[in-house]
Amino acid sequence: MSARTAVTAVTTAVTAAVTTRRTFRTAAATAVVAAVAGTVLMPLSAYAAPATGGAPALRIELGAPVPSGPLTRGGATESFDLTVTNPSDKAAPFHPWLLGNLGSPIALKKNDVVFTVDEVNAPDTASFIGQQDGGWQGLFYPAGKDASAGFEVPAGGKLKWKVTVGLGKSFPINSNAFELRAKTLAKELAPGGDATISFKATPAKGPAATLSTHFENNGSCDGTNDDETRCKQLMLWYRHEGIAFTSDLVTRLTVKFPGDVKHPDTQVRVMVDGNWTDVHPDRNGDFMLPKMPKDFMGVPAEAFALQVKLGPKTQVTRPTLVTLQAGVALDEKKVEYISTTSTDFKLAPAKQATTKPEQPKPVQSKPAKPAGSTTQVSQTSSSASSAASSATVTPVTAPAGGTAQTSGSLAHTGSDSNTGLYAGLAAVLVALGGAAAWLGARRRGGARA
Repeated sequence: MSARTAVTAVTTAVTAAVTTRRTFRTAAATAVVAAVAGTVLMPLSAYAAPATGGAPALRIELGAPVPSGPLTRGGATESFDLTVTNPSDKAAPFHPWLLGNLGSPIALKKNDVVFTVDEVNAPDTASFIGQQDGGWQGLFYPAGKDASAGFEVPAGGKLKWKVTVGLGKSFPINSNAFELRAKTLAKELAPGGDATISFKATPAKGPAATLSTHFENNGSCDGTNDDETRCKQLMLWYRHEGIAFTSDLVTRLTVKFPGDVKHPDTQVRVMVDGNWTDVHPDRNGDFMLPKMPKDFMGVPAEAFALQVKLGPKTQVTRPTLVTLQAGVALDEKKVEYISTTSTDFKLAPAKQATTKPEQPKPVQSKPAKPAGSTTQVSQTSSSASSAASSATVTPVTAPAGGTAQTSGSLAHTGSDSNTGLYAGLAAVLVALGGAAAWLGARRRGGARA
């Protein structure tokens, strides 16, 4: 190997090492930000694959909660043991991740659940609550390190922690259970190696909140039933029973067309404070209505007045049956409907303004007579002069009333008809032909003389 080749090889190795170190530092910095903010979790791809030399082998076990019994909002907490075992012959990384679920269409917020973790047979541990896509997440990691470090479970060994949970005062009142699923942020568990624990929650005071919805047909947008397909008007009714909801209601409208309609260009309006207001579609083509107050303004039923029609860019060319669906949720970040309703009706594009083409009256011109006498020649010459003057000064045009008149512009009607212009030009050509014949006859007569 030459000296130059050796230097090149060393330089390449150093560059690779620096790049690897920078990549690691970037991932670690990202994890620190996530741990401090406690809101957004580190992407799963940022964690390395388990270093077991084979398939993931870790398994999680959860002990029974102590004390047993239902949890109360703002009340006492309960604790359980979380144990991870590694039956393999190599140490394995462990990034614990607990996902909270309450079997409810509303998302959990961080302060809805109390969560702490203490080490039993494990390194010193720190914990935090995360939230992502409307879900509650509890995480823990080695104290004094960033969240990407994780734990190391020794070969053939286990680690154990005590996890404590409780319900905050703001825990949703329409939920009577809380479930935790223990897994990892990376693919570190053997098949079936995760575990789940469920807690009962004491019911809130009063009957559970329920909701029903339905559409009411209000005919056409102008208040008549003459042509509902041009613009459909409806009422979307909400009926509430039981205790008030914990959050305002979120409503998503979906307009479904037959499969061959790719660009329906649907337009939706909603009545707000006595005025019709446009509702713009989201990236999925759905329409989000204003939020319905959780207490229904103190009445058992409320409604939105809606108008639905097709826009100018629609590909719909004839009356087409569509389905309008309304889905109501308690949280816009966790779209799980508590009530749905739908209705079918036909929509058609707005009528296009059309005008009937007007046919202008052609200019009447006497045909030229054959040259044969002085009187005939004089009449023909006069006609040719008059026709030529008309062709160059006053072309024919047809006004809206349909009566042909003279003007300084070309004739133009609804379908670009030039009938009058062509008739005038034909008369000119006939007259000019007669004049040419007369001139030829006169020249021949002069030659004979």
